[in-house]
Amino acid sequence: MNPAAARHFPGIRYGLIGGVCVVILSLIGMVEAFNQREIVTDVITMGQTLLLLMAAFVAYLGAQRAQPRRASTVLVSGIASGLIMAALLSLFVLLGNTVNLRQVFINASPLLFQLLTFGQESLSAGIGLLLAAGALVGLLAGLLSLLPGLVRRALITAFASVTFAGMLQDLVTPILSEAGPLSDLNDFLYPGNGLCVEGAVTVFIVIAALTAAWARKGDAARSRIRSLPPSRRRVLNIAYIVVGVFILLVLPQMLGLFLSEVLTIIGLYIMLGMGLNIIVGFAGMLDLGHVAYFAIGSYTMAILTSPELGFFSLNFWQALPFAIVMGVITGVLICTPVLKMRGDYLAITTLGFGEIIRILVLSDWLRPWLGGAQGIGKIPRAEIFGFEFGTPQTLYYLILAGCLLIGFISWRLRDSRLGRSWMAVREDEDVAQAMGINLVSTKLKAFAVGAGFSALSGAIFATKLGSVYPHSFNVMISINILCVIIVGGMGSIPGVIVGAAALVGLPELLREFAEYRLLVYGAVLVAMMLLKPEGLWPEATHQRELHEEESDPGVADVPETAVSRG
Repeated sequence: MNPAAARHFPGIRYGLIGGVCVVILSLIGMVEAFNQREIVTDVITMGQTLLLLMAAFVAYLGAQRAQPRRASTVLVSGIASGLIMAALLSLFVLLGNTVNLRQVFINASPLLFQLLTFGQESLSAGIGLLLAAGALVGLLAGLLSLLPGLVRRALITAFASVTFAGMLQDLVTPILSEAGPLSDLNDFLYPGNGLCVEGAVTVFIVIAALTAAWARKGDAARSRIRSLPPSRRRVLNIAYIVVGVFILLVLPQMLGLFLSEVLTIIGLYIMLGMGLNIIVGFAGMLDLGHVAYFAIGSYTMAILTSPELGFFSLNFWQALPFAIVMGVITGVLICTPVLKMRGDYLAITTLGFGEIIRILVLSDWLRPWLGGAQGIGKIPRAEIFGFEFGTPQTLYYLILAGCLLIGFISWRLRDSRLGRSWMAVREDEDVAQAMGINLVSTKLKAFAVGAGFSALSGAIFATKLGSVYPHSFNVMISINILCVIIVGGMGSIPGVIVGAAALVGLPELLREFAEYRLLVYGAVLVAMMLLKPEGLWPEATHQRELHEEESDPGVADVPETAVSRG
């Protein structure tokens, strides 16, 4: 490709990349599987929405990076991205109608090609529609990139809200039906499979208006709150806390059984994420064996409480301190041999320790004590004053208490002397040691605290299921936890909550698409690195570092030789 064309029309490059991506999504069956659910009844399905969003995203990137920033250049770059993506899809359709691709790619079915050609009987008409749709999407993406930031933000939020409202119909309708006067919204929004056209337009207009109003008035409202006297600001903060606590307490009753179960899973990952955030986010040590502490907490709880083994007969509260202490001890033992390791070497070693724990639990050698492949069952439920945490709606409160406790400790540690030592080690170990920080003690404390948090999560996990099995503690748990804190924001406590809700909660709500979870993880991580590398709710330090050049663009323009001579 001509370098000048690549610079002025990056849509060509992005179109090629996007076209390959949508062909891959089609071949792995993702488009056809998602097509079973409708977003707007008889208008657009979830599979079509997936293709549309992919095309719009790629065209928007191509339009945003077009130079110079003239309207004609931006629009041509966006249209080029959409057309090239549509052209590659058209070639794929032509190839599929010429060669039997199902001998190699089982998902290359006639239904997929019918979907890609908009159900047209004539192949040429379908390909023509496909090319026209690609050009139109590219044009709209280019226009979107030219709009003012306020309008662009309102439109994107409104489109996303309509998509989620249609996608989560099975979960929204039970909530609305239990909401008294709001139950009539079900008949208006969801008369069939997906949103009706009127409901989709209403959701779009309402969300766009609210987003624009908040963007206009939000800064003024925040400045007025900051200008209040300390006494009135304190009263307002107390009111916020009271409202938040009330919502958290009534949430299980509002959401029902299934969504309460989803909340319990999110809560367990929040606790695990908080533990790994201490090690990776605060102290900067890449730990890929974090699932080991989760397993230690679960098996300690099982051994001490289950009558199946017959060793002990403690209840949950008596066994809980032992589970946490065992997690802390394991964290110290694992950390001790790797004190001098950094980066990839530390990650590989901790990954090995995690697998060692899983293999030991699975071994026949420890089967009399740990149950082997059969695991350990009959773990009693946690209870307090006769109240048993047996259902998801009651177990939610136990997990909520654990999340609040871990969150409070993390918040206090972050700004403490120890927390500042962790962050100094994260930035530069040699400089931290030169400043008088004891690296051995600081690293051991990070692993100990993080392992204790994860062991607490494992103990609650054991009493939640009533049994533990080795396959529940594979390496993918560690990878998922790391993804949670990367997407949420490394080192950010609220970011762990947001990351768990995004990467754990949403796939749980769409269980029929669970086989594509890892693909979605990878796509989200790539998008995060491109668009928001600091995370959804980043820590202030990381955000400042990653956007340093944007805040002081003149620094990037200074030649390296000039800096060295200065």
